[in-house]
Amino acid sequence: MRVKFIDWFAGIGGFRRGMELAGHECVGFCEFDKFATASYISMHLLTDEQRKRLDELPQKKRQKEILNDEYRNGEWYANDVRRVCADDIPKADCWCFGFPCQDISVAGKQLGFQGNRSSLFFRVMYLIGQLKEEDKPTYLFIENVKNLLSVNGGWDFARLLIEMEQGGYDAEWQVLNSKDFGVPQNRERCFIIGHLRSRGSTEVFPAERADREDSIQIIGHRDGYRRNTQVFSQEGITEALDTAAGGGRGHHVAMPCFIDLSYQKSELTNKARGRVGRDVANTLDTSCNQGIFVQVSEELTVYAVWYEKYQCYIAIRRLTPKECFRLQGWTDDYFEKAAFVNSDSQLYKQAGNGVTVNVIEAIAEKIRFA
Repeated sequence: MRVKFIDWFAGIGGFRRGMELAGHECVGFCEFDKFATASYISMHLLTDEQRKRLDELPQKKRQKEILNDEYRNGEWYANDVRRVCADDIPKADCWCFGFPCQDISVAGKQLGFQGNRSSLFFRVMYLIGQLKEEDKPTYLFIENVKNLLSVNGGWDFARLLIEMEQGGYDAEWQVLNSKDFGVPQNRERCFIIGHLRSRGSTEVFPAERADREDSIQIIGHRDGYRRNTQVFSQEGITEALDTAAGGGRGHHVAMPCFIDLSYQKSELTNKARGRVGRDVANTLDTSCNQGIFVQVSEELTVYAVWYEKYQCYIAIRRLTPKECFRLQGWTDDYFEKAAFVNSDSQLYKQAGNGVTVNVIEAIAEKIRFA
């Protein structure tokens, strides 16, 4: 049976997309960041007629205009969970939220629930406590970094479980990795399902691995490239995208991209020597090994070095914003809608801050309203 849900700390709507793919219905969302809200509206709520009208504006004006109420087409919205009144929240069977992780992540100061952002979990539980029993969501669908289980010696996770128990919810949880669900990203996250005890519900976990074939293809393809899944099945998985705006290892540690593997070393080197200054040019890497620049297209030139183990050239480059969205399970049409209202720096940030759609969908398929 279809579940109605609210998308808290919504970002660009990874929870929403995964839930909708599983057949569920969103009744409202909450997001504080205006740039993420602009992407969210463009990706999920805008009509074709509205998009056509906005397309006549420069992107900066478009970005501001889309935040007006009319473009949400009647869907409930709040921009700050701290200012939401329980009476104003539409009734829903499930509340989805990946509450801010900056205070919990190993990349941060690990303040845990003492930090201002991660403590917003308790604000959500407070709102639930203000609702009548019949209006409380049957499910809580929660996501955070794996370190949630161990930060501050595990006491913060114990506090979370206690808070849920006192709110009337039994909890189950599982750590899942995005690379097991059809995207080439090593991204471990802790997922928690809260079950409202008074209604009873079936267990959701364990969620099964997808292990979909050809996951590398989602980001590894470029005209002029040929990949080899058998040889590069592990090397083709990138580390997790981070949340830093426009920076961090997730955006700048490049993905291996494979130059046409029909070339052997001597053939490609000879090709390079014959085309210096045009498509391919010789160079040296920092270890004084011979490398080459390969112009894949008018917009893209990559640096390639010889990889002795696999007897081929490998090019390392920065991921594009579109590829970061693909790593999170978004199809290109959704990326284009986000790019309609946001710059590359914001798109990088939004990809890193989000959840992986494929993982959400796999879990959501096991959530049913009893």
